[in-house]
Amino acid sequence: MSEQARHQVRTNEPNPFATREDLIKVFHEDMNGLYQLSFLLTADHEKAEKCLVGGIEDCVKENRVFREWARSWAKRIIIENAIRELKPRPSLPSSSPSAAVFSHSEQSSGSGGHFDVETVLKLGDFDRFVFVMSALENYSHHECALLLGCSVLEIQQAHLHALEELARSGQVVFFAS
Repeated sequence: MSEQARHQVRTNEPNPFATREDLIKVFHEDMNGLYQLSFLLTADHEKAEKCLVGGIEDCVKENRVFREWARSWAKRIIIENAIRELKPRPSLPSSSPSAAVFSHSEQSSGSGGHFDVETVLKLGDFDRFVFVMSALENYSHHECALLLGCSVLEIQQAHLHALEELARSGQVVFFAS
């Protein structure tokens, strides 16, 4: 096949990358969900708005995101902006608990997998970030550690601490290990 023919075939293929319009459409269609993510991370309406607007600006500048990943990319940008805004750091290490923690959503269909927003907002910044990223956004502990600039052990401890705090408020159930 000639070089010209190969070029013609490549130009007829659909562009796999999200356009500026694709990214703006993601924010338009999921504005409430993206704002809620930003608010859960920052626990402050003004900071949440700042992270959301910054996320829109950052996404519009980005031109190398696969179209299928546009929504995930938008969420990641919101998370990164919230991390830059609050700079959450792990608290001092705590003793390891003797019980395993499972959320109501894993054990009971009654909760529908939802947590009380006010209870989540009362968590310390680092614990809240870890809980939102890992439990609600399904980021791995390793990925959380990379984004938050800490160890996986610190993420595991923060996740467990967040679940313990939610348990105290009736949001999760403890089971003996």
